[in-house]
Amino acid sequence: MRDPVVLSGRELASEVRKSLALEITATAGRPPGLAVVMVGDDPASGVYVSMKEKACAKAGISSSIARLPGTATQDELLREIERLNGDDSVDGILCQLPLPGHLSPDSVASAILPWKDVDGFHPVNVGKLWRGEEGLFPCTPVGITAMLDHYGIAIDGARAVIVGRSNIVGKPMAALLLRRHSTVTVAHSHTPDLQDLCSTADILIAAVGKPRFITPDFVKYGATVIDVGTSRTADGLSGDVDYEPVLEKCGAITPVPGGVGPLTIAFLLSNTVAAWRAARIRG
Repeated sequence: MRDPVVLSGRELASEVRKSLALEITATAGRPPGLAVVMVGDDPASGVYVSMKEKACAKAGISSSIARLPGTATQDELLREIERLNGDDSVDGILCQLPLPGHLSPDSVASAILPWKDVDGFHPVNVGKLWRGEEGLFPCTPVGITAMLDHYGIAIDGARAVIVGRSNIVGKPMAALLLRRHSTVTVAHSHTPDLQDLCSTADILIAAVGKPRFITPDFVKYGATVIDVGTSRTADGLSGDVDYEPVLEKCGAITPVPGGVGPLTIAFLLSNTVAAWRAARIRG
């Protein structure tokens, strides 16, 4: 078997950002606008928001951060969303997760206007995704699909197993792969014989948040392994895949860091620019 291909998210993310920057520069009028709502002072969320802010600046996207205290009520948060919904300079709105436990992320997702919902969590966008229509869809699954295309990995006819059923990754990933004629199984903590199931996959996507959960026994020889997980361990950052041993068995694999992570932000920018384009058409 040939040496496995290491799937670099950084390379593709850079191409996406450059393409978006060229489009923005070549278009007259105001630049795209992204507003991030952050509740509380979770350190990890702070890092992610800072990364998004820097990425926007490089691409020529205007960004703003609306900071609310961790004690903010649901009504206060929804009023902030309503304010941003009415701001014509804001094309995209996202609420940084996780939220404090007393707040409902589902209510927030439903409150953001569907055409400003750059996270792709609004029920209208979820419906469009599953109906095969155009819309704004979750950034990580869109990025993974783009990565598979970028590296020439066949989706049509492939057997895909997704470990994890979240609304952010697992479920929308399944919908995107089904749209591309893959045969998809979504596995989770209640799935029996998980190892045997995973070992049948041509494309194995791990999104469970458990470091090194996927070992070589889960992987079919020559399979493509996509690692969505990022956990901090005593040895540093780790994905859901036991990388080095699995590398010996797979045909292609994403590293952690440098694999899926950069694509999430790149396709957040892409969704923002798509929302900006649509706003220009609506006038």
